Amino acid sequence: MKLNPKFNYPKSIRAYYNGQRLYDVNNEKLPSVTTILSFTKSKEDKESLERWRKKVGTAAAEKITREATSRGSAMHDFLEKFLLGKLNLDLLGDNSLERQMADQIIENGLRNRVNEIFGVEVCLFYPHRYAGAADLICEYEGKLSVVDFKNSNQLRSDQWNTDYYLQLSAYQMAHNKVYGTDINQGVILVCTKDLMFQRFVIDSERLKNYQEIFLRKVDEYYKMQLNNK
Repeated sequence: MKLNPKFNYPKSIRAYYNGQRLYDVNNEKLPSVTTILSFTKSKEDKESLERWRKKVGTAAAEKITREATSRGSAMHDFLEKFLLGKLNLDLLGDNSLERQMADQIIENGLRNRVNEIFGVEVCLFYPHRYAGAADLICEYEGKLSVVDFKNSNQLRSDQWNTDYYLQLSAYQMAHNKVYGTDINQGVILVCTKDLMFQRFVIDSERLKNYQEIFLRKVDEYYKMQLNNK
């Protein structure tokens, strides 16, 4: 894997304001992709989440969420260091769950598949609309792609990944808009806490469909902000 810093990705500051994650980038304060998706969840999705919380109990639900967030952050840290060639040799004996999960993604989803790396954990923004952080921009199996790493409590099916695909489409649009690229593939690499690996690849046609959905959500988000003023 070769690192090619051909794109000048901006630095950004992340902050929370009124419960929303915002990016201060390019002299604009822009809502994050995840904030937009959270604020525009369908009634059915909100009710489904609430049913789950009631089923497992509020305390247990919060514990599960915290553990997944912490596990995901540590796994991402290992993957970022690997991609940047900064994974210290003294960590080779690390047998933590997060390291094992990262190794599954490296061996099954990255090694011999990623040819050229353009950015790792990079800030992307669509002017005046939104911003976010993409895990990886690279040439993946010969195609310019946006790649996201996910951890999961269980194996996933394609239909559960709608928000993941919306994220990919948002990053794709932002990158193409600012850098004049033609990203035509999105990749989700998942490892469960039981060390089961999954890979989901969506092509340009599916990304285009998710683009349209995400742009409607962006419009909905800004209308909600106006109504709340």
